[in-house]
Amino acid sequence: MDILANLALGFSVALSPFTLFLAVCGCFLGTIIGALPGLGPSNGVAILIPITFTLGLDATSALVLMTAVYYGAMYGGRISSILLNIPGDEPALMTTLDGYPMAKQGRAGDALVLSGVASFVGALLATVGLMLLAPTLARVAFFFGPAEYFALYLLAFCTLGGMASNNQAKAALAACMGLGIAMIGVDSSSGLPRLTGGNLHLFDGIDFLVAIVGLFAIAEVFFFIESHGKGSSIGVKLDKVRIPWKDIMSTKWTMLRASGVGFVAGILPGAGASLGSFLAYMSEKSIAGEKGGFGTGVPKGVAAPEAGNNSAAGGALVPMLTLGVPGSGTTAVLLALLMTLNITPGPTLFTERADVVWGLIASLLIANFVLLLMNVPMVKIFVKILSVPAWVLLPGVTMISFVGIYSLSGSYFDLLLMVGFGVLGYVLRKLDVPTVPIILGILLGGKMEDALRRAMTLSDGDPTYLFSSPIAIGLWVAAIAGFVAPMFLRNILKKPQAVTD
Repeated sequence: MDILANLALGFSVALSPFTLFLAVCGCFLGTIIGALPGLGPSNGVAILIPITFTLGLDATSALVLMTAVYYGAMYGGRISSILLNIPGDEPALMTTLDGYPMAKQGRAGDALVLSGVASFVGALLATVGLMLLAPTLARVAFFFGPAEYFALYLLAFCTLGGMASNNQAKAALAACMGLGIAMIGVDSSSGLPRLTGGNLHLFDGIDFLVAIVGLFAIAEVFFFIESHGKGSSIGVKLDKVRIPWKDIMSTKWTMLRASGVGFVAGILPGAGASLGSFLAYMSEKSIAGEKGGFGTGVPKGVAAPEAGNNSAAGGALVPMLTLGVPGSGTTAVLLALLMTLNITPGPTLFTERADVVWGLIASLLIANFVLLLMNVPMVKIFVKILSVPAWVLLPGVTMISFVGIYSLSGSYFDLLLMVGFGVLGYVLRKLDVPTVPIILGILLGGKMEDALRRAMTLSDGDPTYLFSSPIAIGLWVAAIAGFVAPMFLRNILKKPQAVTD
């Protein structure tokens, strides 16, 4: 009954005309920001925070606007991922694996509608979970120390071979390249430069966005130029845009499972939507097996990461509100906003400032429906991007990439680095070396190293500390199985084909 009373309080705040207007505006702005390659939700929220002070918004209104931008950006990140194979942000990376192949098959509209529905399901269930389980689930994070986080990241890398390539050696090579790139810069512990070659521009490391835009956006331009458009989604004859009821019904259990996986991943401080998207995709791929066709343009390959990353986005709010610990980069920005507004997140926030918390939860529920009603009809507009002549679209994509990266750092060196990553991505794809493990290596490498450092510090350098808990041991076993199992499964599945041939 307390929950119903608190939710009624929240809706009394959220359904005020001004708060509702802010939620709609935030959803629209967030969708646009998410669709632009290189920006992403964390940068979008950070860019728009000054608006809250300019308008003189109170704490509830400011938080509603920024979280609506957050959810909208999570939705918008799928647009360029599916249409152009260019992730709008880190979590949208996994959507490219099956979303872009669907676009090349002429099913861009189906993929966008399906991803919109999956995003709605994931975000809605995460908001309900935030409402019902926040105090309880926040305690789960206490069981994850440095050893558990290191094993979790190891699990991610060990399963890359099964996800990204039919050749695990090439996938492992790509993951090592990503880890090597993540090590570039000044060591936070010793203060010594690593792998910089004496170049001052590399002392701060390589920005993840520079790598992702180069490896995907610029490399895609190179491939289009070489192939004269063959094998690209641009100019492909598109099917009529409709609601793919069959695909939605066939992926309903995928959406539910992925939402659960993503929500738990989001609760873990520091994991964020990227890991939630990855784990949701990998869990569904392992359930489907080799015959599932993941990576070739299957609906489940779109539904899983979209439900996973949006539920992780909601899950990341749990530790922020209940513990004052950001669950992702975007929630770290939101935490800074709360502190600026003299609101201290923690267990007492739900009682001392119930209007803020429950107004936020009610606004998120409303924002989910607004995003669904806004984005599904707009799919017809989004798919028209592929009808734009290549001589107009590709220079536009290139310009957005250059402007986006330069606006973040103001460094010409980052532009050169982006082009360099574009060349690297082009060469690696010609050699059939997957680029997804490189991106995940850059994304998770620093966190994995930090977890290992903390583990060794706490244990006085004792490596057995990495196996000191049942959770860590379970993750190690899963990591080893995830790396070895695909080798045997491929051989088993190929034998019947060889007999029939």
